[in-house]
Amino acid sequence: MKEKIISKAKDMFLKLGFKSITMDDIACEMCISKKTIYKYFSNKELLIEESTQLVHKEVHETINEIVAKNYNAIEENFEIRRMFKEMFKYTETSPIYQLKRHYPEVYQKVLGYQIDICEGCFRDNILKGISEGLYRSDIDVENYVKFYYTLIFSISENTALEKDANILEQKALEYHIRAMATLAGIIELEKQLQLNTN
Repeated sequence: MKEKIISKAKDMFLKLGFKSITMDDIACEMCISKKTIYKYFSNKELLIEESTQLVHKEVHETINEIVAKNYNAIEENFEIRRMFKEMFKYTETSPIYQLKRHYPEVYQKVLGYQIDICEGCFRDNILKGISEGLYRSDIDVENYVKFYYTLIFSISENTALEKDANILEQKALEYHIRAMATLAGIIELEKQLQLNTN
């Protein structure tokens, strides 16, 4: 039952917002009593925290699936970007923006986990791109990881609407790749931009 509550809460939080959804709403949607939810979660913050961890787990698993398909580094970035867009397509307000604004304690707890996953993903992608000749071999990998991470999370934390955040994140991805790309990388980037115009 606990897992079902987390899963349902996650879907509702992402679609309608962490702040607007109440424990009553979740209980009503699941046709269970609010008391049943409180049996597993003493407050809404705990449920938000566990729901957010489930989102991170799903994101991480999907990224691993994309990486396993052996796209080139630039194509891989665009596939991951597409995955995020698809995952949050029914979300009106950016989840990171909501958490930071309304549940700062939960936001701080989940941030560490998020940083580890993203930095690892960015680092692996840069090293892959260098080995494929799509990114320059002379770049400072650790600083480029930090530059991109800072850029992406600045957008997520400060852009209220998810659709606006998505447009900016696509621009940030292009900026990030252009900063690293070899001539072959620029050709691949232009191809991906053509395929991903909408």
